[in-house]
Amino acid sequence: MQVDGVHHRTIRVAEDGAGVEIIDQTKLPHAFEIIRLDSVEQAASAIADMRVRGAPLIGVTGAYGISLQMRTDASDFAVRAAHATLLATRPTAVNLGRALDAIRDAVLAVPEARRVEVAYAKAAELADEDAELCRSIGVHGLPLFEAAFARAEAAGRERLNVLTHCNAGWLATVDYGTALSPIYRAHDAGLPVHVWVDETRPRNQGSSLTAWELGEHGVPHTVVSDNAGGHLMQRGEVDLCITGSDRVTASGDVCNKIGTYLKALAARDNGVPFYAAFPYSTIDWSRHDGVGEIPIEERDPREVSHIAGLAASGEVVEVALLPPRSAAANPAFDVTPARLVEKLVTDRGVCDATAAGLAALYPEHQLHSA
Repeated sequence: MQVDGVHHRTIRVAEDGAGVEIIDQTKLPHAFEIIRLDSVEQAASAIADMRVRGAPLIGVTGAYGISLQMRTDASDFAVRAAHATLLATRPTAVNLGRALDAIRDAVLAVPEARRVEVAYAKAAELADEDAELCRSIGVHGLPLFEAAFARAEAAGRERLNVLTHCNAGWLATVDYGTALSPIYRAHDAGLPVHVWVDETRPRNQGSSLTAWELGEHGVPHTVVSDNAGGHLMQRGEVDLCITGSDRVTASGDVCNKIGTYLKALAARDNGVPFYAAFPYSTIDWSRHDGVGEIPIEERDPREVSHIAGLAASGEVVEVALLPPRSAAANPAFDVTPARLVEKLVTDRGVCDATAAGLAALYPEHQLHSA
């Protein structure tokens, strides 16, 4: 995607072929900064502190984290230790474990002398695959947007109003994005797309990241408070909802940023189609009951009790929001049951949010998910 007219991916190997460069997403939208990772510890910190975030990007960052470890110690013990360190950073997104397993298995299959080369090659392969998967999500999602605009036009409306939650754009992936991929494709195809952007408390990924990248691409958008979605739907100002996902069960339950479930409930009550977009790497074929089986990350309560913003002085400052004696809780994700999801938008196509729908797109996993 473009930043000031220059193409960027969210992660890349540095020019010296050793370090790994990422966009520090904690600095957005006020500053666009590229930082360098040189160790598995730095990669783990970048994931845990959300300098990188989004299930697909977390997975690729983890893969490069093991690659960095191979430069200093390529022993079997070091491979497994790096895998464990990185896996512990974010428990909910399934992409991380899948990418770490792929790198671990690739390097353990070759002699130590080849492990640096093999690790970087496998990480690059995973990065390229993620970008292509996300591009495909946009291709498959576009017809849903075209159909929604046709309905909007028939009702006398001149634009397609889309509501999204959290950030599922290119900042959450290597390139293109998941939920935002069809938005970009629709915009580029000439559809008059307008996006309602949930602020997405407490980390504000919507107002800080989604709004920033939509602006960079020239997509019209409006930031709204998290609780405005139902009101907009009641007034007929939302034609479709689309979000990403951090883990999807074999039965079609969707685990995504906290607040997604409430949007799906409001969408169902108002007859607004609700879609979830993700690549195959986000599907957890071993789980069937999202509410009962998916581990939900509990993050630092300080993310709820404090907030950062740009002061009048031009300095980014953090301020307290709560009374000093008030406790805060910070569950980072919730689960939207499959019955509330109109369709799933994947790299292989669009399907019903059911076990049969997913199995039809991914028949190679049918036995595993039975």
